[in-house]
Amino acid sequence: MTSTSPNPTSAMDQSNNGAGASQLSKPRKPINQLADAMSIDQVFVLGDKQQRTNRQGSQYLLLKLTDRTGTIVAMLWNADNDTYDQLERGGYVQCAGRTQIHQGALQIILSSIAVADPPTVNPADFDRFDADAADEAETTLIEILTGLTNPPLKQLASCYLNDESFMKRFRRATAAVSNHHAYPGGLLRHTVDLMEICQFMGPRYQRVNTDLLTFGAFLHDLGKIEEILCEGELTYSDRGQFVGHIVIGIQMLGEKIAQYETETEQAFPAELRLHLEHLIVSHHGQREYGSPCLPATMEAIALHHIDNLDAKVTSFDSLIESSMGNQDHWTPYLPSISRKLWKKPDVPNA
Repeated sequence: MTSTSPNPTSAMDQSNNGAGASQLSKPRKPINQLADAMSIDQVFVLGDKQQRTNRQGSQYLLLKLTDRTGTIVAMLWNADNDTYDQLERGGYVQCAGRTQIHQGALQIILSSIAVADPPTVNPADFDRFDADAADEAETTLIEILTGLTNPPLKQLASCYLNDESFMKRFRRATAAVSNHHAYPGGLLRHTVDLMEICQFMGPRYQRVNTDLLTFGAFLHDLGKIEEILCEGELTYSDRGQFVGHIVIGIQMLGEKIAQYETETEQAFPAELRLHLEHLIVSHHGQREYGSPCLPATMEAIALHHIDNLDAKVTSFDSLIESSMGNQDHWTPYLPSISRKLWKKPDVPNA
């Protein structure tokens, strides 16, 4: 991701004087290691920018800064139009300022921001895709899907696994724009974690079909491959805004079932298709959370709760990780979840 922004004008040049090529010799502090009251002067990727006006009529910038470890909100007071126009979403920016806690979340109050000079940028600091982790997750995915005992599900799985374009996009897709697994490769990680839980949990309940539950976990969020753009800033695609990942997932399933029927010259079992569709449309659990139907099968009920468990635990873990820069045993109060979280890593022996 290389910025193509024009050279900054004089006001922004002045804020960037002295950074130069020497910046690479200064180790930058990853976002997940920033703490309260910390001075910073380093490069970030500009994930998003908004120009706003406060109650006194002064303009300011509300920014999202990112690196490979996460995202942080930044504010620049008394910002002019030129500053806003010169900053490009997805571009590298040199930022100076100081961190502070606001309403339980860490943010940066900027004293200056400028388009970064290319020699100051190490792209490895900002690529959030972990190819090794994706390789490991993909291997597990293949092992689970090829180990299914239900013949139609196993053959349908091969229609997905043998689609090189699909698998390439799946490897890099994100599970969300924010909250849980919100990074390139996050969707694959989330999916495989759910499938492994299904393999463990399914056999413990007599009325749960483990193959069906596992395949539902594989299918449930695949629509996010089309819903969310993960190159550069994580943002929703036009199709994602208009249709959403649940409907897209149903459409993708229909395409693969058509491929199955062409390759096997057999009709896919109609009742099995209904069960797969139900797993996709009901996995959010409630209509107000986006599911057009409530879970009505044992597999659908189990999938909803497994999905919610993984999302919640991963999201809370991210909240804890974002506050590891201080030595307190508790996070700051987090308004989004109406509590503090215990973060001391060691657990006393029983």
